[in-house]
Amino acid sequence: MDTAIELTGEQEKFRAEVCELLCEDSVRVAVARSRRMPYGQETGLLDVHRRLGERGWLAVNWPPEYGGLGATLVEKAILTEELILHGVPDTVHTLGIDIVGLALHLFGTEEQRRRLLPGLARGETTASVLFSEPAIGSDLASLTTRAEPDGDGWRLYGRKRYSMKTHQSDFALCAARTSSGPVAFHGITLFIVPLRSVGVSIDPLWNLSDERFDDVTLSGIRVNRADVLGEVDDGWQVINRILPLERTGIDSAAKAARLLDALLRHAATTGRLAEPAYAQRLLDLDARVRAARLLAWRCVLNLRDGRPDEVHSATAKWYSSEVAKELSGLALEVTGLDGVLDARDAAAVADGVFDAAYREAPGLTLAAGTSEIMLYFVGTSGLGLPS
Repeated sequence: MDTAIELTGEQEKFRAEVCELLCEDSVRVAVARSRRMPYGQETGLLDVHRRLGERGWLAVNWPPEYGGLGATLVEKAILTEELILHGVPDTVHTLGIDIVGLALHLFGTEEQRRRLLPGLARGETTASVLFSEPAIGSDLASLTTRAEPDGDGWRLYGRKRYSMKTHQSDFALCAARTSSGPVAFHGITLFIVPLRSVGVSIDPLWNLSDERFDDVTLSGIRVNRADVLGEVDDGWQVINRILPLERTGIDSAAKAARLLDALLRHAATTGRLAEPAYAQRLLDLDARVRAARLLAWRCVLNLRDGRPDEVHSATAKWYSSEVAKELSGLALEVTGLDGVLDARDAAAVADGVFDAAYREAPGLTLAAGTSEIMLYFVGTSGLGLPS
């Protein structure tokens, strides 16, 4: 633990208890099995998620009535960090708890919270996000999915792409346009959409990572006022509030730390650690991985103290994801062809961690805001450069 990150005794105890659970043989076996699933298959919720949920740890910062322990964002960051450091698949948890769950907690009605949050917190249900479209990624103001009035509700029509875990999710948070006008950001509404319903079709978008993207078509599924998150036509305010909270960089920094630890162990046993071609680069990346973690934790502490800093969040997200990406490239240089064997191969180096990291790395610089958008935001909002 870096001395610059000061935790209370209770928080250190919480970290130790989480580590104890994640180090159990049954958890380690399940995690290893999830990495060796046949091609085209992937894990959703694991038993460890439900065990964490039973203890109130999965959404530890939520109030007890919603399945948490009423702790702070520090405990939540500790859990996220340890899940990643122990290799537990994290996407389903990140989407359900850190994004959709957070949005429900901040902007949902009491009925919505009591109906949806406990299942997420117990690790029994999960959720995904339907924001991006075929030609629209970060520019959500240009989205074309529409919500057409239908009596006291709406019917949704449109197509969403690059949505992860939708095929394994129970419901999704969907952005659709309910009105149009001169202000592009106005007229967007967020809907809670049940995914196992007539009017929703989900097809795979296969890619190089271990988790597929989904292509989701909405063909008139009906939603009503109880399915609206926040206010009608004001969904951009919800999105604008939750995205910076997602951009702490904790996940990318933890992935970089796990990868670096495996790479240093491999380099030490093979003698590569002393080679001039790699020694200085590994030393430099070690410092940058530590810096990424400190940047991420500053975001967490800012949020805990009620002082969110969107420029710092964008900086931390950009920096940590780019460091993880660069490190994944160096890992394959150091390991050579052996490093491209995945976990399904008995001869894989470090259980295939280098191969998996390299395939995942580009997505880290795209999800939750591309590196280009993060730099643009830092330049315009932080440095005052012209847009």
